[in-house]
Amino acid sequence: MECYPGVFTEELISALQSGLPCSLVIRAEEGFRPPAEIARMLGPHLTDDPVFGRMSPIEIEDFFDPGELERLRQRAAVRQDGAILVVGTGASLVAPRPDLLIYADLARWTIQQRQRRNEICNLGTTNRCEAPGLKYKRAFFVDWRAADRLKARLLDRIAYLLDSNSAELPKMITGESFRQGLALAARRPFRVVPFFDPGPWGGHWMMEHFALPAGQPNYAWGFDCVPEENSLLLGFGSRRVEIPALDLVLRHPRELLGDFVYRAFGAEFPIRFDLLDTMGGGNLSLQVHPLTAYIRDRFGMRYTQDESYYMLQAADDAVVALGIKEGIDPRTMAAELRRAQNGGGAFSAERFVNSWPARKHDHFLIPSGTVHCSGADGVVLEISATPYIFTFKLWDWDRLGLDGRPRPVHLDHGLANIQWDRTTRWVRENLVNRICPMGAGDGWREERTGLHPLEFIETRRHWFTATVPHDTHGTVNVLNLVEGDECVVESPAGHFDPFVVHYAETFIVPAAVGPYTVRPTRPARAELATIKAYVRNSYAAL
Repeated sequence: MECYPGVFTEELISALQSGLPCSLVIRAEEGFRPPAEIARMLGPHLTDDPVFGRMSPIEIEDFFDPGELERLRQRAAVRQDGAILVVGTGASLVAPRPDLLIYADLARWTIQQRQRRNEICNLGTTNRCEAPGLKYKRAFFVDWRAADRLKARLLDRIAYLLDSNSAELPKMITGESFRQGLALAARRPFRVVPFFDPGPWGGHWMMEHFALPAGQPNYAWGFDCVPEENSLLLGFGSRRVEIPALDLVLRHPRELLGDFVYRAFGAEFPIRFDLLDTMGGGNLSLQVHPLTAYIRDRFGMRYTQDESYYMLQAADDAVVALGIKEGIDPRTMAAELRRAQNGGGAFSAERFVNSWPARKHDHFLIPSGTVHCSGADGVVLEISATPYIFTFKLWDWDRLGLDGRPRPVHLDHGLANIQWDRTTRWVRENLVNRICPMGAGDGWREERTGLHPLEFIETRRHWFTATVPHDTHGTVNVLNLVEGDECVVESPAGHFDPFVVHYAETFIVPAAVGPYTVRPTRPARAELATIKAYVRNSYAAL
């Protein structure tokens, strides 16, 4: 039983032993190098920074001591009267030719919850009670990268897939059913399972609109399309099995992403949609994202977090901070930020940074290197490239995180990436509501809303009261219903069942779908609208 890092292996062993006569149980971690040796191996990739490391090329094999791995393989090769159970992360390396291969999988959101409850350690450590942020960082830069590379090699071989998101009710399906489910998902529209998280600036719109549990102080983030961390539900009759959405990316990258996107990004989903809720909350941190060369050189990422803010809701006083004011001296602004960071009083953001009124359906474009911040009393649909962890906070309004501690500010990284020529006039002409009509038909009209030519994502908005024709044109499409209660997505050729989408929900249309339509589910009294994002062909061709 190969296990993704974060699976409760001891509970699995107990459950299996209760129903299966095991003459020998081998835990894969018995072959790992000592924790201190693993720490030295990972040091250059994790660095001393509390948030950022370098994307690691380390494999699961590297966690094993070669001699211990060989010893475990020899133990597993000796025939026994009963079953030999090899279990844990790396079990498939201990028993490379098993009679039966089961893969125990779970979503990264489940892993994060277990990290926060101090229920699990990172690979090769005893850090159960370490700060959740440090455990997440180690998983993000090392554990998940290594485990995903191993998983990709096993997807064709597994005999059974175990959904271990619920420790009380694990569910198992055959490997063939699992692969058939992924093949179907790669050729029809779908939604991933969203998850929501509170934050120091969070609001209450999502709590009310999505009927979220009231036990949290707020909900700041709504992650509705981050396939690296969201999960996917496969239905088998009345049963639902939850798997990481990344399994689909790894198994069917060409059908999902399209050939030219796959050539540019590999088996990575490059587009992210998420919600930022400050309705009744506060400002996000004043921040900037790294330039492509910087993120590649410092963190080992191939592309950066270009993004945009699409205003899904906005109060009358809502604003977006974007770009530097005219005539600002970079040295003065840098000195004021350092003074504030060192406890010398609040940073006067309004003195240095533009503040733009934000109205519903406004679209603010934010290429990397642009200082920005969403203000209070808005709901932002954030449309961006995927490397979402790389945010350099410049100023966090002198507040604490929900854990009562200051949130990390990365001023040196931020100042190294600010593009000081993105001042008021340039921002107004290039980044604020760059709306361009593109076409119209019977009951619909299309607009380009971005993104900036510096960014690889194109966005198109469709207003409609009737059926709108769409086509993936060989690249994955990501859409959100930004106006109207409900719409239905259909295949003109009947290749998939009608798919119903509700207001503020994001859905993915795989590249393999080709032509599809979007229409109101009932006669429309007012216009509905979707926003669609896809990778520009001109970028992927590079």
